[in-house]
Amino acid sequence: MLDRILLIDDSEPDLIYTRIVLERAKVVREIVDFESARDALAWLERPDCPGVDLILLDINMPGMNGFDFLRAYEAATVRRRTPSVVMLSSSADPADRRCAEGFGSVRGFVTKPLASGQAQGLVDLIGS
Repeated sequence: MLDRILLIDDSEPDLIYTRIVLERAKVVREIVDFESARDALAWLERPDCPGVDLILLDINMPGMNGFDFLRAYEAATVRRRTPSVVMLSSSADPADRRCAEGFGSVRGFVTKPLASGQAQGLVDLIGS
């Protein structure tokens, strides 16, 4: 079981759905979510941030998209442990998958919606 998952997605219905799937699967103690990648990054950079085990990150978001977030996040976290990131996106574009694979913190790519069987797979992925 993971202590904390951070969900970043500009779609409130997707956040709610993913939260329900994760809670029903009983794979995490706490879920923190943000509709803005920029706000999530600011939260992660706070000195009192409790840290996270996994980030579930959407790609297509206004302002700062998922790839912009990853560039800023990986640059800012060089000095500390970087949690694993799984891209959770509606994109099935192979170019998005290839781009995601270029980031050191990205451990997987899941097409929305997150299925209940995939939730346990996220925990297994982090443990490997």
